[in-house]
Amino acid sequence: MQRPLANRAKEPVSPLGVRVPMKAGAAAGHLVVAGARSSGSVSAPSFRLLAVLLLCLVGAEQAAPAAGAGERRVDVGVILDRTTWLGNISWACMELALEDFYADASHASYSTRVRLHLRDTPAGPRAVDAASAGVDLLKNVRVQAIVGPQTSTQAKFLAELGNKASVPIISFSANSPSRSSSQTPYFIRTAWNDSCQAEAIASLVQKYNWREVIPIIEDDDSNARFIPDLVDALGHVDTRVQYRCKIRPSAGEDEIKRAISSLKENWTSVFVVRMSYQLALKFFQLAKDEGMMGQGFVWITAYGLTDIFNVVGYPALGVMEGVVGIEPYVQETAKLNKFRQRWHEKYRSENPGTSINEPITSGLYAYDTVWAIALAAEKAGYVNSDFVLSETNNGSTDFDKLSTSRAAENFCNVFLKVNFTGISGQFVIQDMHWSGEESSWFWTPGLNISRIPIVWPGGSEKTPRGWLLPVNKELKIGVPVKPGFRRFIRSENGIPKGFCIDVFEEVIGKLPYKVPKHYVEFGNGKGESNGTYDELVYKVYLKEFDAVVGDITILANRSLYVDYTLPYTESGVRMLVPVRDRRQKTAWTFLEPLTADLWLGAGTFVVFTGFIVWFIEHRTNQEFRGPPASQIGSVFYFSFSTLVFAHRERIVNNLSRIAVVVWLFVVLILQQSYTASLSSILTVEQLQPTVTNIDEVIRRGDYVGYLNDSFMPELLKRLKINETKMIAFSSPEEYNDALSTRKVAVIVDEIPYLKVFLSKYCHKYTMVGPTYKFDGFGYGVPSRSRGSPLTPEISRGILELASNGTMDELEKQLYGDTSYPDKDDSQTSSSLTLHSFLGLFIITGTTSLLALILHVTITLYDHRSHWINGSGQISWHELLAILFKIFHERDNSSNTPDEEEPGMEDIDPPTAESPWSMSNHIIENVDSDTDTGSTPEGEGTPGREVSNQDPGPPSFAYMHSEGAME
Repeated sequence: MQRPLANRAKEPVSPLGVRVPMKAGAAAGHLVVAGARSSGSVSAPSFRLLAVLLLCLVGAEQAAPAAGAGERRVDVGVILDRTTWLGNISWACMELALEDFYADASHASYSTRVRLHLRDTPAGPRAVDAASAGVDLLKNVRVQAIVGPQTSTQAKFLAELGNKASVPIISFSANSPSRSSSQTPYFIRTAWNDSCQAEAIASLVQKYNWREVIPIIEDDDSNARFIPDLVDALGHVDTRVQYRCKIRPSAGEDEIKRAISSLKENWTSVFVVRMSYQLALKFFQLAKDEGMMGQGFVWITAYGLTDIFNVVGYPALGVMEGVVGIEPYVQETAKLNKFRQRWHEKYRSENPGTSINEPITSGLYAYDTVWAIALAAEKAGYVNSDFVLSETNNGSTDFDKLSTSRAAENFCNVFLKVNFTGISGQFVIQDMHWSGEESSWFWTPGLNISRIPIVWPGGSEKTPRGWLLPVNKELKIGVPVKPGFRRFIRSENGIPKGFCIDVFEEVIGKLPYKVPKHYVEFGNGKGESNGTYDELVYKVYLKEFDAVVGDITILANRSLYVDYTLPYTESGVRMLVPVRDRRQKTAWTFLEPLTADLWLGAGTFVVFTGFIVWFIEHRTNQEFRGPPASQIGSVFYFSFSTLVFAHRERIVNNLSRIAVVVWLFVVLILQQSYTASLSSILTVEQLQPTVTNIDEVIRRGDYVGYLNDSFMPELLKRLKINETKMIAFSSPEEYNDALSTRKVAVIVDEIPYLKVFLSKYCHKYTMVGPTYKFDGFGYGVPSRSRGSPLTPEISRGILELASNGTMDELEKQLYGDTSYPDKDDSQTSSSLTLHSFLGLFIITGTTSLLALILHVTITLYDHRSHWINGSGQISWHELLAILFKIFHERDNSSNTPDEEEPGMEDIDPPTAESPWSMSNHIIENVDSDTDTGSTPEGEGTPGREVSNQDPGPPSFAYMHSEGAME
């Protein structure tokens, strides 16, 4: 269960916001105790000199209740420093553990009694005293186990003694040994592992999405394993540790201040602190004086330092408000509450005036450790001190003469199998390098932490974002000097202006916090740049600038030194070329609306349609008869006159009428399209680029222009442009002069620059060719490895400007309101092609062919008696002659122009005017058998008469009128 220290019973209100629970074992409230044992021993020759110290040692044994009659004594050594709060608290817990164990009714029949032998040794950085005490206990007292020492530094030396004598060294507080269980098989740890604490801290960091953490540690052996474990655990949640702060245990105020100053120079505001409480008090007091205990900061203390409030009390409250602590989870039980009361009474009686109110977690571990030793002593059977010197161990020191203890080794085997429920949870020994669920320490950073309102430093309940601007520092922003394209970046009275600055100011202004900054021009004071853009970007890497703002193109080589925000301009590189009107108006301009294939196709269908109409009409329509030359002329005249709807010949056959109507529909569409295209050619300026691709430039050997101090030369070289053909320019005016005088054929530049140029010269030039992909302009900031959390903040700001329309307004100011077309070949007016009218030609051709086929079929059927004789035999010459006669000779059986309409003789010509009289074209149709001396008018001769004047063919409009249909 996770709870604020302020809610704990019988303790002062703590400023720690929350303690992250860490459960061990398979169930809540269980403690998984780390330990290991394997065969073999590890000698430690480095301890031979310690034997000299043993000659001066006088072991002061702590008396325990003497064993009764028939009871066997088991001697256990204890190495503590009772001048420390940890040692004093733990010793009181150990004494109570023995009293409670043998007072328990279930243990009344036990035949063994554990006797504790205390060696009060300093727990400082010196490990010699602890090692000397261990040798004394092994040689003189012949203990079967040693409990302690307090620190990991001491544990490293005592573990070697345990290996030498096969005596278990059991530590309840040294949680970070420098050696593995395989190297120190007799070192048993009844405290939790630091790697599990590191995982709990990483889980807390992940919950609040902090991306970077700075560990602040005391520079001693206790952190030798903690820091690698913490870095690995944070790496698993994608959090970086780019910097770590180490402070010596004996550091003075000046040294601590220097360490704090180094922290203030970083962007990161999330710190993990692991140090002794004496050093921590000095550190947090100085950090508060430097303003680092206010809003925006996150302080996480590892276990050990979390107990500072139980030990120091109120002096720690004033300097550590809002600090979040990590501590192991111990389930509240009635047994634990009863023990706390008994411990409080005992400790107060032995230490009057103390401010410590209850035992810390390590004290509970000490209690359970002694309880487990008492159980193991009984289960191991008879145990005596049977240290036997090995015959091979003939060294000159007492340390060399130590040998293994079979009784202690048997006791160790039994101790590793102890399993019981203690006041701190389930006590189960497991290997130090466990895996799977057995190795997991359980904490609930999502569920339980979310239930507790955490008050962060400064009294804020709002979760800090995990980074802050460096304290008392203005960001130094580098700005390029660009004389040419002043709309992007320029200086007015020493103040940077332009589109790039406007966008940056908009983004920074919308951040929920103030960003102190000042701009510094990268120039020589004469309006000239101090170097290339690459050199400017590199200044960020060298920490001469905190960022660069300007028309900085995002390039791969520059990203090696800086990070970029999202681009805020259009990306890509294109060519700028002049345009000219290639459609000159000449005497033959009228031919340009149609391509040659369309002209040829239209002419073919004109003749084809005329032939079809002549073939169908010439047998029955006198207007399509006559000499061969006259008939050929009729075909072409009729066909071409339909193009302008000026044909005057009368159509009498329905099949030819259908063919003509369809053809006139095609002609109507073709004529309208021709007229529109010709109008465009004659009235609209048809502009085309002088160059369409870079290959044409290379082939002709033309010169290519580019923007000075840009990356264009490298791009042009990749495009196979000769370096001698490249010319640099610095302004839009120079671009215009070079292109208009043909000094260069094209300008290759980024699209934003070209758009600025075209906003002034859009009628003379255009962008053409492919777009070479680049990422546009971005702001350069220090890379992630050098720490700049502003990068995602600015990128999000750019996205917001693009979505709310602000970016569009800024671009209008940059490019102006002038709209210009992006001209290329596909956008210039072109001639109409045959493909555009292919469907219409197929329709009219198919209609005409069907009309021809039907006409031939009907005619042959009507004259079948002419070409089918009685015998059924006919030569092909005769067949051709018959067919020629059928289709060539005039057919009088049908309505012809010389046949009078019914009732025609009853109409008085002067008073009844025929529709045909509207035509001025009169054709006399005289029968071929009429004599020149025919009977005068009024003298009728049967079968022979002179026809009246033919009124001429009707017009096309009349043919479709109601009079023609009557």
